[in-house]
Order: sequence, then structure tokens, then C-alpha cells
Amino acid sequence: MFQNDLLAGKHVLVTGGGSGLGKSMVKRFLELGAEVTILGRRENVLQETAEEFKDLGPVFYQTCDVRNPEQVTEVIDTIEKRRPIDALVNNAAGNFISPTQMLSHRAVDAVLGIVLHGTFYCTLELGKRWIARKSGGVVLNIATTYAQSGSGYVVPSAVAKAGVVTLTKSLAAEWGKYGIRLNAVAPGPFPTEGAWERLLPSEEFGEKLKSRIPLRRYGDHVELANLASYLLSDLSGFITGDLIHIDGGESVWNAGEFNILDELSPQDWMKLAETRKKG
Repeated sequence: MFQNDLLAGKHVLVTGGGSGLGKSMVKRFLELGAEVTILGRRENVLQETAEEFKDLGPVFYQTCDVRNPEQVTEVIDTIEKRRPIDALVNNAAGNFISPTQMLSHRAVDAVLGIVLHGTFYCTLELGKRWIARKSGGVVLNIATTYAQSGSGYVVPSAVAKAGVVTLTKSLAAEWGKYGIRLNAVAPGPFPTEGAWERLLPSEEFGEKLKSRIPLRRYGDHVELANLASYLLSDLSGFITGDLIHIDGGESVWNAGEFNILDELSPQDWMKLAETRKKG
């Protein structure tokens, strides 16, 4: 789809890049010519990912808790001694699937800290540097489909991701004059090792979820990675302040009250047609 040098010359920082969707994006960025630095809290995971991808291109890692703004500054200082950062992917995330009344304040703080505050801290730190050196830059924030609609049972995540979307749009308006672009993507269901099992209580529930996706399948990691690569590249140079859904149509299906009619059989439709004729 893309030329192998689509991201050549770019140094991309990916938070939460050691596993899941972040890891898949790191792989694709390397394949397309970027240098990538991965941030995360678990050094063993970061080390394993860097070792796995070392033949694809220059990949480095730094441990960092994005909830700590001082640590974010120190880590970015260290990284930029090697090479200035050109693009940031805010992918680090946390979530609890739970009735909201069962959550502790610590659970709420953890999700808001990683998703909203961490995204803000990393974006602000790099934004200051890009503005000071007049280099421009690109930020891609990983949001979610329920960031706009809201959702029960994932309320801290919904609140935090909604804030991330608003941050994206607000800074796109404010920082555009500095040559800084910010966009967000809203992934739908993308199976990830470990996390997927924690989110879906049963196989039956998974099939029910799939039935609410018009394309009748889950997303493939490379599809998200390709979209992210495009949004970081110069090919998308006139796109900023946008939220792009990549969910197989799930969000539009959920928005239409009559889409539940998907469950009607051909016989049901025939009965409805007969009823209309009688009317």
C-alpha cells in the first residue's frame, strides 16, 4: 500500500508501544523507514519488543510512567540527546470493565492519569520543544469509539478519552500556526493478547459484539497501523484536528435505533410487508 520509505527520516515516539496495538504500530513504522523509541513502564516487555524488531530498523526504548510529568520531561531529554523527536503517538492506556459504583477512587485516578494526564504531559512537553525550535511536529492520539457517545461500564476510560479528543481538536486549532498537526483515531474492536480476554466474559458475548459490526468482523492490527502511518506521514499534511473512526462501522450502527432490525429474518420482513399492504 505504501512505499517502504514513507516514514524515512522521522523519529517517532510511541507510548505504550511494547504490546498490543502499540506494538503493531511500532512494527509498521519501522517497516516504513522510521526510527522508533518506545515508552512504557515494564522494562522487560519493552526490551523483548525492541529485540524482536531490531532487524526492521532502529528501535530504542525507555521506561517511563507518563502519569509523572517530571519523569516525562527527563525521559524526553534523554531521548532527544540521541535524536530530536518528530512525531508522537499517545497510545498508553488503562481501563477497568466494571459497574461504576464498584470502582475505587484509585481506579478512577489510574485511568485518568494514564490516558488523559499522560497524553497531555507528553504532548505538552514535545509541543514546547517543537515550538521553540520551529521544527513542526505530528501528534497522533489513540482514542476510542465511545469517546464521543459515552458508554456505561467503562466510564473513567470514556471520560479520559473524551478529554483526549478535545485536547486533539483544541491544540490543532492553537498550534497549527507552528506547523504542528494533531489527529486522533477511534479504534473499534481489535483483539489483543491478554486484554481481549479480560474485556470479553465469554465467546458468546464476543459473537454478539461482532454481530453489531456492519462488516461482521474484528479489526486487523495492520489496518490500524496503516492508518496511523498515513496520519504521521507527509501524505496527510493538510489533515489536522480530526477524529477518524476505524471500527468496521460499529459506531454508526450503534447510533441508528432501527439498525437492530438486522436481526429480523426474511419471514419477518415478509410479515411486515403484508401488514403494510393491509394498511
